[in-house]
Amino acid sequence: MIATAERTYRSGLHPLHGVLLAGTLPLFLGAALSDYAYSSTYYIQWTHFASWLIVGGLVFNGLALLCALIGLFRADGRRRLSLVYFFLLLATWILGFINALVHTRDAWGVMPTGFVLSIIVAVLAFASTWLGFSRLGAGGKS
Repeated sequence: MIATAERTYRSGLHPLHGVLLAGTLPLFLGAALSDYAYSSTYYIQWTHFASWLIVGGLVFNGLALLCALIGLFRADGRRRLSLVYFFLLLATWILGFINALVHTRDAWGVMPTGFVLSIIVAVLAFASTWLGFSRLGAGGKS
C-alpha cells in the first residue's frame, strides 16, 4: 500500500516586493526617531534627516504599493486580505506624503504635527510590513 499526500503550496512574496516592503519600515521609523531627536535637542539638522528619510520611505512604499496592486490581481482565494494589505500600504503612503509636506516647513513649524504624523506613519508601516510578510509570507504549506 502506498500513501500519497497531496500538498498545496502558496506562493510567497516576490523577492523584489519583499525588499521594497522591508525598506519602508526602517526609513519611516528613522524619520520618527529623527523627529524625536529634534524635539529633544532642537538641532535643525534632525528635521532635514527626517525629511530625507520620509522621501526614501515614500519611494520604497510607492514601489511596494505597485507590487501589491499587481499582486491584488493575482490573488486567488486571498482577495480580502490582499485588499486590506493594499489599503494599508495606500494609507501609509498618503499619510507619509502629508508628513513630507509638513516637513517642508521650517523647523519650528514641523513640531508637533510632523512628529505625530511620523509616529502614525511608522506604526502603519510596521502593520503593513507585518501583514505583508506574515499573510503573503514566504512559501510553505497552506
